[in-house]
Amino acid sequence: MADSVLGVRLLTDGLDLASRNDHKIKEFRRMLEPLGIEVRPAPHDFEAEETAPDFRGNAFIKAQALHRLTGRPALADDSGLVVDALGGEPGVLSARYGGAGLSDADRTALVLDKMRNVPDERRTARFVCVLALVGAAPDALYFEGVAEGLLARSVRGQNRFGYDPIFIDPASNQTFAELSAGEKDQRSHRSRALQSLLAAL
Repeated sequence: MADSVLGVRLLTDGLDLASRNDHKIKEFRRMLEPLGIEVRPAPHDFEAEETAPDFRGNAFIKAQALHRLTGRPALADDSGLVVDALGGEPGVLSARYGGAGLSDADRTALVLDKMRNVPDERRTARFVCVLALVGAAPDALYFEGVAEGLLARSVRGQNRFGYDPIFIDPASNQTFAELSAGEKDQRSHRSRALQSLLAAL
């Protein structure tokens, strides 16, 4: 009963996405709006300080902050690249890795530099995404998606977003930046987390 009520509410109200990242907004819209769920990006002045030590905590902070601002169901994701040979880095610091002022290209280059002497068999990594949905049910709901892969030795692909150009999808032997949008939507950590959310409806 609770699941059906949740589904009806999302279809009726849509949801606010606690992000101003154009790439993320496009991904969520591609996967949710064909199902009739409207996705609204956060207001331009929206801010939520990510102070939690894990993906789940940071996703909740953002979703709760946006829900309190709008009064509507809010969805947030916290995601990142976890590299085994780097002890789990960049992890929850993926978007801030290396300090303030760095671009996606700078952070990607930093990871490649740290991995330059790591042999192929130890270049295992994964993208992790945790979604927090607040305001569509009595308690926050969480959904997780993981995409296992390997780190390339150089940047590959034109569809560049975050660490996509250095993350190899083993099934295709292509980086996420080499995959089409549709192909990535079938394999990414974010799409897998969303599939878990949709299964709950």
